[in-house]
Amino acid sequence: MARAILRRGKDRRLKDGHPWVYAGEIERVEGGFNPGDIVDVVNSAGFFLGRGYINPFSQIAIRVLTWRDEAIDEGFFHRRIARALDYRRRVMPEATSFRVVFGEGDFLPALIVDKYEDHVVLQTLALGMDQRKDWILAAIQELLKPRVIYERNDVAVRELEGLPVQKGPLLGVPDGEFLIRENGLAFHVDVVEGQKTGYFLDQKENRRAIAPFVDGARVLDAFCNTGTFSIHAAHYGAKEVTGLDISEPAVRTAYRNAAVNGLGERCRFEVGNAFDLLRKYADEKVAFDTVILDPPAFAKNRQALAGAVRGYKEINLRAMKLLPPGGVLITCSCSHHMTEDLFVDTVLMAARDAKKELRRVALRTQAADHPILLGVKETYYLKCLVLQVF
Repeated sequence: MARAILRRGKDRRLKDGHPWVYAGEIERVEGGFNPGDIVDVVNSAGFFLGRGYINPFSQIAIRVLTWRDEAIDEGFFHRRIARALDYRRRVMPEATSFRVVFGEGDFLPALIVDKYEDHVVLQTLALGMDQRKDWILAAIQELLKPRVIYERNDVAVRELEGLPVQKGPLLGVPDGEFLIRENGLAFHVDVVEGQKTGYFLDQKENRRAIAPFVDGARVLDAFCNTGTFSIHAAHYGAKEVTGLDISEPAVRTAYRNAAVNGLGERCRFEVGNAFDLLRKYADEKVAFDTVILDPPAFAKNRQALAGAVRGYKEINLRAMKLLPPGGVLITCSCSHHMTEDLFVDTVLMAARDAKKELRRVALRTQAADHPILLGVKETYYLKCLVLQVF
């Protein structure tokens, strides 16, 4: 097995449990290897640090799979996926749709496995993981026994690994659109054409947590996508819910989601740019008791962060102007570059400009099936801030 020897002082991240080794941190590689092969990683003194797969054509040259001297074989992947599944069954025993493997958060870097009832969606986002897809599929079939496994490798990040962008069935024939259950409600999912792998599983606990803040309220759900927060709000007693999204197909699905749950009379949805509509409602002095902001990632890379701060500040400022004293703002960011402290500071800047005061009710994060590793800050990406506005 080849050995990647790190430059002096470049082992701190691995010692903290972070699995990435950047190309510039490697002094040299001893021994022959092919891209995707398993290599040992050692520090400048030759001490073993970990073992993972290598791709010299990627900025992240090595992704460590284990810090132990153990074989990386089919049994290894079966054990890791079984451990991830056992964790989900412990922390969310009632869930029938959930993320089974969350990449680095489950010590399987660049692997995503999502379960939607009897459908499983797979993403292998790095060369070394893609080369071991057969082992992963074998473990999924044995542990989950799905009717369908669908590949959603239609993501640009694979191109950075020299991999093709592709999608398609790996087992069975996927249903065009079907229902999943979440918090006692039904939602339409399309694993073939839906965003990401078909649905946003990471907000399931936050959607349940809005119950105390929507009962009897007029609720605005901006960036509502397929209406998941909206339908939860109506289910938990909101007297009227308005959802906004720029995607007409998403809004059509939102109406279907409201109808299938028997909540269509209290939910209405509007197609449009949420930035413009929030400004329009503020100018018209339209009032809501609770406003939910769950926008897409404004900062997909560090270079976009300054623009993202402006975007988050704008929508939060507009939302605050729609609330009466004591109203509730539930505001989210799914950009890991937008750190918790920066997100809170940005919302505070918006409050200052809106001449509002804020009381923090809760600071929540992603659902438990998207586990956060303390040594891997990239695994903490979703912030959900619940505020009372005065």
